[in-house]
Amino acid sequence: MQINVSTRHGHLSEASQDKIRAKVEKLSRIFERLTSIGVTIDLSDEENPSVDLNVSAEHKHDFVASDRTANLMSSVDHVIHKMEHQLRKYKEKVQERHRNSGSKHQEAPVDHKARDL
Repeated sequence: MQINVSTRHGHLSEASQDKIRAKVEKLSRIFERLTSIGVTIDLSDEENPSVDLNVSAEHKHDFVASDRTANLMSSVDHVIHKMEHQLRKYKEKVQERHRNSGSKHQEAPVDHKARDL
Protein backbone atom coordinates (compact mmCIF):
# COMPACT_ATOMS: atom_id res chain seq x y z
CA MET A 1 0.00 0.00 0.00
CA GLN A 2 1.36 3.40 -0.98
CA ILE A 3 1.03 6.36 1.35
CA ASN A 4 1.68 9.82 -0.07
CA VAL A 5 1.69 12.97 2.09
CA SER A 6 1.86 16.21 0.12
CA THR A 7 1.65 19.85 1.11
CA ARG A 8 0.34 22.89 -0.74
CA HIS A 9 1.31 26.50 -0.03
CA GLY A 10 3.87 25.71 2.63
CA HIS A 11 6.18 23.11 4.09
CA LEU A 12 5.56 20.36 6.62
CA SER A 13 8.42 18.90 8.64
CA GLU A 14 9.50 15.32 8.01
CA ALA A 15 8.56 14.42 11.60
CA SER A 16 5.00 15.70 11.08
CA GLN A 17 4.73 13.79 7.82
CA ASP A 18 5.89 10.60 9.57
CA LYS A 19 3.27 11.08 12.31
CA ILE A 20 0.56 11.53 9.68
CA ARG A 21 1.76 8.45 7.77
CA ALA A 22 1.68 6.37 10.97
CA LYS A 23 -1.88 7.50 11.77
CA VAL A 24 -3.16 6.94 8.24
CA GLU A 25 -1.48 3.55 7.98
CA LYS A 26 -3.85 2.24 10.65
CA LEU A 27 -6.76 2.48 8.17
CA SER A 28 -5.60 -0.81 6.69
CA ARG A 29 -6.68 -2.52 9.94
CA ILE A 30 -10.29 -1.66 9.16
CA PHE A 31 -10.27 -2.57 5.47
CA GLU A 32 -7.33 -4.64 4.26
CA ARG A 33 -7.90 -4.15 0.52
CA LEU A 34 -6.54 -0.60 0.35
CA THR A 35 -4.15 0.09 -2.52
CA SER A 36 -3.13 3.71 -1.91
CA ILE A 37 -3.65 6.57 0.51
CA GLY A 38 -3.07 10.22 -0.35
CA VAL A 39 -3.03 13.00 2.22
CA THR A 40 -2.99 16.59 0.96
CA ILE A 41 -2.46 19.39 3.44
CA ASP A 42 -3.27 22.91 2.30
CA LEU A 43 -1.46 25.57 4.34
CA SER A 44 -2.71 28.61 2.40
CA ASP A 45 -4.68 29.63 5.51
CA GLU A 46 -2.15 28.89 8.27
CA GLU A 47 -4.69 29.46 11.05
CA ASN A 48 -7.08 26.87 9.60
CA PRO A 49 -5.15 24.25 7.61
CA SER A 50 -7.18 22.02 5.32
CA VAL A 51 -6.61 18.26 5.16
CA ASP A 52 -7.89 16.08 2.33
CA LEU A 53 -7.66 12.30 2.51
CA ASN A 54 -8.09 10.13 -0.59
CA VAL A 55 -8.13 6.36 -0.20
CA SER A 56 -8.23 3.90 -3.09
CA ALA A 57 -9.31 0.32 -2.61
CA GLU A 58 -9.35 -2.69 -4.90
CA HIS A 59 -11.92 -2.78 -7.68
CA LYS A 60 -11.75 0.98 -8.31
CA HIS A 61 -13.42 2.16 -5.13
CA ASP A 62 -12.30 5.61 -3.98
CA PHE A 63 -13.12 7.26 -0.68
CA VAL A 64 -12.65 10.97 0.10
CA ALA A 65 -12.75 12.93 3.36
CA SER A 66 -11.72 16.49 4.17
CA ASP A 67 -11.66 18.76 7.19
CA ARG A 68 -10.48 22.21 8.26
CA THR A 69 -9.82 23.15 11.89
CA ALA A 70 -7.47 25.42 13.79
CA ASN A 71 -5.03 22.61 14.60
CA LEU A 72 -3.38 20.48 11.91
CA MET A 73 -3.25 17.25 13.91
CA SER A 74 -6.87 17.57 15.03
CA SER A 75 -7.83 18.02 11.36
CA VAL A 76 -5.91 14.85 10.54
CA ASP A 77 -7.69 13.00 13.36
CA HIS A 78 -11.11 14.21 12.17
CA VAL A 79 -10.38 13.18 8.59
CA ILE A 80 -9.20 9.74 9.70
CA HIS A 81 -12.33 9.32 11.81
CA LYS A 82 -14.52 10.22 8.81
CA MET A 83 -12.60 7.78 6.62
CA GLU A 84 -12.90 5.00 9.21
CA HIS A 85 -16.66 5.49 9.17
CA GLN A 86 -16.79 5.31 5.36
CA LEU A 87 -14.61 2.19 5.24
CA ARG A 88 -16.60 0.41 7.95
CA LYS A 89 -19.86 1.21 6.19
CA TYR A 90 -18.50 -0.05 2.86
CA LYS A 91 -17.09 -3.21 4.45
CA GLU A 92 -20.44 -3.98 6.10
CA LYS A 93 -22.19 -3.44 2.77
CA VAL A 94 -19.82 -5.84 0.99
CA GLN A 95 -20.10 -8.46 3.73
CA GLU A 96 -23.89 -8.19 3.75
CA ARG A 97 -23.97 -8.63 -0.02
CA HIS A 98 -21.89 -11.81 0.27
CA ARG A 99 -24.03 -13.18 3.11
CA ASN A 100 -27.25 -12.68 1.18
CA SER A 101 -25.97 -13.84 -2.21
CA GLY A 102 -26.63 -17.51 -1.35
CA SER A 103 -30.21 -16.91 -0.24
CA LYS A 104 -31.21 -15.40 -3.59
CA HIS A 105 -30.54 -18.67 -5.38
CA GLN A 106 -32.58 -20.79 -2.97
CA GLU A 107 -36.32 -20.70 -3.42
CA ALA A 108 -38.73 -21.20 -0.57
CA PRO A 109 -40.38 -24.64 -0.59
CA VAL A 110 -43.84 -24.61 -2.14
CA ASP A 111 -46.65 -25.95 0.01
CA HIS A 112 -48.90 -27.72 -2.49
CA LYS A 113 -51.58 -28.55 0.12
CA ALA A 114 -52.17 -24.88 0.96
CA ARG A 115 -52.39 -23.99 -2.73
CA ASP A 116 -55.04 -26.62 -3.46
CA LEU A 117 -57.40 -25.38 -0.73
